[in-house]
Amino acid sequence: MSNINITDARARLPELVTLAETEPVFIERRGQRAAVLVSPERYEQMLDALEEVEDVAAFDAAMAEEGDSIPWTQVKADLGWA
Repeated sequence: MSNINITDARARLPELVTLAETEPVFIERRGQRAAVLVSPERYEQMLDALEEVEDVAAFDAAMAEEGDSIPWTQVKADLGWA
């Protein structure tokens, strides 16, 4: 993980893009992290992981709901899958 201020990042952008292939590069403005540069592959991995977490959270929330459950055959019929 690397940290660089925004002024230096402008001057070294090609180098930072290469570095981001192997590690995240944090770009700082006034000493505070303002952005992060990551490879497209890493970005896709993060999106996939986030989707999985959201799916698990949605499943847990649905399971925690009170009331009668709807039979799977009825759900499929309602969606036009049956």
